[in-house]
Amino acid sequence: MRLIVTGGGTGGHIYPALAIADKFKEMDPETEILYIGNVEGIEKDVVPKSGYPLKLVDARWLDHVTPKQVVWTGARVTHGIGQSLKVLRQFKPDAIIGTGGYVCFPVLLASRFIKCRKYLHEQNAYPGLANRTLEKYVDNIFLGFADAGQYFKYPDKHIEAGNPVRKSFFTMSKREARERLGIPQDDFVVFTFGGSLGAAKINGVACELLELFNGHPGVSMIMGTGKLYYDEIMKDIKSRSINVKENIRIKDYIDNMDLHLMACDLVISRAGALSVAETTVCGKAAILVPSPNVTGNHQYYNAKAVADRGGALLIEEKDLVIEDVVQDVLSLRNNPDKLKGMSKASRESAPDKALDIIYNKVYSNYIADRNKKK
Repeated sequence: MRLIVTGGGTGGHIYPALAIADKFKEMDPETEILYIGNVEGIEKDVVPKSGYPLKLVDARWLDHVTPKQVVWTGARVTHGIGQSLKVLRQFKPDAIIGTGGYVCFPVLLASRFIKCRKYLHEQNAYPGLANRTLEKYVDNIFLGFADAGQYFKYPDKHIEAGNPVRKSFFTMSKREARERLGIPQDDFVVFTFGGSLGAAKINGVACELLELFNGHPGVSMIMGTGKLYYDEIMKDIKSRSINVKENIRIKDYIDNMDLHLMACDLVISRAGALSVAETTVCGKAAILVPSPNVTGNHQYYNAKAVADRGGALLIEEKDLVIEDVVQDVLSLRNNPDKLKGMSKASRESAPDKALDIIYNKVYSNYIADRNKKK
């Protein structure tokens, strides 16, 4: 089978695509896979590390700010469609799976001119404009959250799957993760992060916890600041003459998210679809602070899906009071039974079968199409 996966711009689109690619390779090592990404996306750095060949095309979503920018966007998308069509004709895929991001638009529009199966995966509870526009061109849409279906127009195409998570998140134990990271096995471990760039509100909470837990026995803290905020936070720590102790780890970017999530007891983060999926697969209690600056407030609905089951505390950014969050953290640390109950509810919210559902549908269609040709 020849498969193209495409998705880009952020890890939330890239890592699901890689998880899908890994699943196909696991089921049949002879599967030929090509990744198509955006020339401006971080996939140009991330994908090569996975070992999959990568092609980059021009992609940009419509910008309504000025007529000049609209024209410029149109020209780039048109260029990207031409580039994509050339790649598709050379590779001759049996199927294309898009996981979101601007790059899916030119790739899937170009795919109308070749004969192959086409699929989308929508990670969020509220889909973006690109995927809603592309719905009519694909065979099926895999839904990360069932609620997303109400925003699309062709319910017959919808398949509830959940969000695909890489295999390493299912195979790591808490003990192993702590051994590999050098974290004491009996510590209460808090992990804060706000995405690859970071989030000011999450970092504000983290800095307060840092002062509280710095050097405190029996507690460890991992703080993922995001690349935008790292230097600023380190300067602030220095200006306040805080001598950061060994139980506190401050990183600008978290590479091995599987290790860090499995090692912790409590997550404090935004509520991007991938982050929520990875947190629940690892069975971690969470305090989720959805970003208000996203389409359709979709992070709120991502977080609510877990909070409604008891696996997370949901705090909207407008309601966030740092001192109250600190008290929530202390309450969970001092109430192991409550923490255990949240962890169990979190795990029960996890999308265990997402990759199986996606693989089985795509592969069964491939076999059916191949049999028709005989």
